[in-house]
Amino acid sequence: MTVIIGLLTVLICVFGGFLLSGGNLLALWHPPELVIIAGGAIGALILANPMKVVKAIASEVPGILKGSRYTKENYMDLLALLFDLFSMARKEGLMSLEAHIEEPDQSAVFSKYPQILADHHAVEFMTDYLRLMVTGAANAMEMENIMDLEMDTHHAEGAVPHSAVQLMADGLPGFGIVAAVMGVVITMASIDQGPAVIGAKVGAALVGTFVGILLSYGIAGPIASAMAHVKADEAKFIEVIKVSLLASLNGYSPQVAIEFGRKVIFSSERPSFLELENYVKRK
Repeated sequence: MTVIIGLLTVLICVFGGFLLSGGNLLALWHPPELVIIAGGAIGALILANPMKVVKAIASEVPGILKGSRYTKENYMDLLALLFDLFSMARKEGLMSLEAHIEEPDQSAVFSKYPQILADHHAVEFMTDYLRLMVTGAANAMEMENIMDLEMDTHHAEGAVPHSAVQLMADGLPGFGIVAAVMGVVITMASIDQGPAVIGAKVGAALVGTFVGILLSYGIAGPIASAMAHVKADEAKFIEVIKVSLLASLNGYSPQVAIEFGRKVIFSSERPSFLELENYVKRK
């Protein structure tokens, strides 16, 4: 919703201000300029990136319209799920988790939290390290190192799409200049015509610079920033899982382990201690 509001604000203010200044919107309508600028920028994006990155951009851009899915309720579901798993492991032993982590879709514990179960990356991260805890294959220090390496890899991979869009945004003013120069070339070829014709062609050329700058700073750049925020929220969600798992592995009680996880949540989504405690009891 905020993406739509922001985009509408940009367009209304820019074009509304132009109209208030006595401008005519039809004077800005030059499809060839848009083809040169937008087509050139998209072509450069495809040229600079492998197809997997292009596909990732195509799948992530629509997602920014929904905003972050990691709300306070989502975090409380995550911590309540971890509390259930840690409590089961403490009462019945780590081996009691094996059936739940091998087939989380069939698990009665995971099924209580459908929003978490639908987050395949979070579930995979959680179950992979719970499996290591069950098998006793790593101590807390080794597991933390492995977690950090996996998270660094995931963050680096996740940063590529929005970095590519940002690079495209940085290049859009340049394509605007290309369109403007080509417009000037066309104008110079019509120098023998009247001032009205030459003025219209110069105006069309200047529109290219305007469109390139508007697309860069008003649309493509903010889209890249919104994509980065979505990835930051996803990384924080995984970090909460990491901190809670390590606390449990170090021998802390389930309540204390999820409290460690609660502490690293962003303040805008972090539940209070009592909120989380009451929520876990209800679940």
